[in-house]
Amino acid sequence: MRDPVLMEVKGPIAWLTLNRPEKLNALDYASNDLLLTLLDRIEADPKVRAVIVTGAGERAFSAGGDIPEFAASIAQGVDVAVRDFVQRGQAMTARFEAFPKPVIAAVNGIAFGGGCELTEAVHLAIASDRAVFAKPEIAIGIPPTFGGTQRLTRLAGRKRALELLLTGDRFGPDRALELGLVNKVVPHDDLRAAAQDMAERILHHSSTVAAAIIRAATRGVNLSIAEGLAVEAAEFARVAGSRDTAAALSVWMNRPKPVFRGL
Repeated sequence: MRDPVLMEVKGPIAWLTLNRPEKLNALDYASNDLLLTLLDRIEADPKVRAVIVTGAGERAFSAGGDIPEFAASIAQGVDVAVRDFVQRGQAMTARFEAFPKPVIAAVNGIAFGGGCELTEAVHLAIASDRAVFAKPEIAIGIPPTFGGTQRLTRLAGRKRALELLLTGDRFGPDRALELGLVNKVVPHDDLRAAAQDMAERILHHSSTVAAAIIRAATRGVNLSIAEGLAVEAAEFARVAGSRDTAAALSVWMNRPKPVFRGL
């Protein structure tokens, strides 16, 4: 059987490709489980320092959860559906959100439901100008279940998020950019190169410090400002004595000084 997620390591970057194009890369249980397994493998590999997630084919990043599969779980009872569908999906998006290495979504097409929630959860996202987003769960009689009621509200604000959650309306990449769901919109043919470029600009800096920034931002977003500042100080204390900090400070202090020649 074909793997529902492919991993290709190119230098310091791991590309994860959702690989069910005939199903618009719907996130079935096997895809969720394999994503967690691959993230464990990536975290343990010191040579891999960043992750890019995209979808196979030309139509979709991910159309969301596999509806026939989770409908079968619902038919077995709420407890089964919560365990097999909700908790599995939430564990996957939470893993991406808190992953210690930078994760970039390259959204190449449809990003509905769970595909939109995956985009919300990762650290950064670039959208093709062909990307289409939606929160359509209300149309099949459920709320979002992979974190969409929580993360979109934090990204976009309560009223703008609720409009999308309660209508299920589709929206394009420019609207996603306005809402803070993606960082950038690029021509479709430039998407992979743009994601690669963003990863390389991050990899120019220390992975130790990047992980500290991710931890501080991920933990702090749900805390009061005072609690968040305490997290920030703790992350500073964690890295300030490291060789990475010493090296970066040395480069900065010994950089060529610009010469001001006057008018």
